Amino acid sequence: MYFTAKAAPQHRLPLYKTVLCVTCALILIVNGLFLFHNLEALKSANAQVLQSSRVAERLQYLDVLVQDAESSMRGYFISGNEVYLGPTRTVLNQTEAEVRQLQKLLADNPAQLKNLAQLNTLVRRKLTMLNQAVEVYHHGGLAEIVNISRYGDERSGMDEIRLQTVIMIQEQNETLDARSARFYDEYHKALMLGMVINAGAIIVLVMFYQLVRRSYVRQAAVEHALQQSNENLEAMVAQRTEQLSVLSRHLITISEDEKSRLSRELHDEMGANLTSISMDIGAVTQQLQKTHPELAAQLKRARGTLVETVELKRRIIEDLRPSLLDNLGLCAALDSYTDDFTRMTKLPCDTEIGAEVDGIVRAGDASLSIALFRIVQESLTNIRKYAQASEVSVTLKQTEEGLVLRIIDDGIGIASDTLAKPMSHGILGMRERALLLGGTLTIRRGRGDRGTCIEARIPLGNGASVEGSPVKLSLSNPLRQRADDHIPSSPPCSTRRHSVPVQHDPVQ
Repeated sequence: MYFTAKAAPQHRLPLYKTVLCVTCALILIVNGLFLFHNLEALKSANAQVLQSSRVAERLQYLDVLVQDAESSMRGYFISGNEVYLGPTRTVLNQTEAEVRQLQKLLADNPAQLKNLAQLNTLVRRKLTMLNQAVEVYHHGGLAEIVNISRYGDERSGMDEIRLQTVIMIQEQNETLDARSARFYDEYHKALMLGMVINAGAIIVLVMFYQLVRRSYVRQAAVEHALQQSNENLEAMVAQRTEQLSVLSRHLITISEDEKSRLSRELHDEMGANLTSISMDIGAVTQQLQKTHPELAAQLKRARGTLVETVELKRRIIEDLRPSLLDNLGLCAALDSYTDDFTRMTKLPCDTEIGAEVDGIVRAGDASLSIALFRIVQESLTNIRKYAQASEVSVTLKQTEEGLVLRIIDDGIGIASDTLAKPMSHGILGMRERALLLGGTLTIRRGRGDRGTCIEARIPLGNGASVEGSPVKLSLSNPLRQRADDHIPSSPPCSTRRHSVPVQHDPVQ
């Protein structure tokens, strides 16, 4: 199965969700603007309250300055000590400074400025009268001052100043109350509007939450359905894979059975017929050798062709089902096949097969020997075609886990993409043969990170034994060895090196 990776399509947010988001953002922005406006209005109201308080303090302080000047003048009249005239002499400058401060504070209120001008006039007139009284005291003494006080109304000037001061403070308080009432009215309206805006924002957020919740529930349902579909698909793939694997192993078994049957038929029936023909030709040749030598020579050539046909039949039978495998066992069959491989390919091949292997194979399943032989056969065929190797080794030994078969070469190796190709029938066939026996087949780099190492591990039953020694196996901890790791075993059945012959051996 092949999969193509494509970029996921870019999905945009639906229009109604976008409108809700923008509306909620605008409502929050408007609410922030109103909040800023309310804060500015509150700041302005606080400034006006502070201004009114400062105006009242300045007016009261101005009244105190005039009263202090008048009190200091009376102390001077009584004691005659000019020290008491200090406040009277400095009051003019102080009152002018206070008037200037009040003019700045009341710059935005024309009515209060007019009242301040009247108050300033009254204060100046009062201060002038105080200065005149001091001059009269200097010339006429205290008696003259007493006479003037009998006929003059000195309290009227201070009463007018106090009255004017009270009027200004009252007007300032009225202005402050009016501004405060207007501010609180606007604040109340802004508060109500803010509550409405917040309510609208909450409604929009609730709507948006509902949309997001529905989308999340829908997405969760889709993900759940997708997960269920993936699980069903994985289960289906696993089931189909197992079915194909079982079918492949069944076909392998059927193929081997068919090859074995065909091999027997060729060996028995065709072999008997060819032998009978050879005997008849030999008898006729002997009879015609004296009377018809030409016919005898022709029959001799025909007998040579028959011998070649017998050899062809033998090779076909050996390819279908090696006779040595059934007659002498797996050790002899592998040794003979590697010898033929060396003779045909001119590649030296080291064969090392444990002495206990034949006993294990005979005691085990009948398909074990042919499976191991086919794995070696397919491996050496691939080496001959593709490996470009200069040396090959075949090792079959017993370990604690079972039988370990290794075919190692020093060629160019197998690319990883080649192993993953679905059309690598030879590799798939070897793996299926190993799986048919409950084992595994791995392919990795060979010795010194060169070439290829094909390793098949075949577990054996707990009851299998060799020469009375039980074979202890464990399938839960598979071996993890490199291609050049040593495999402990008993003395080998065959350790000879199949070297390249000088001349090609004749067909036996």
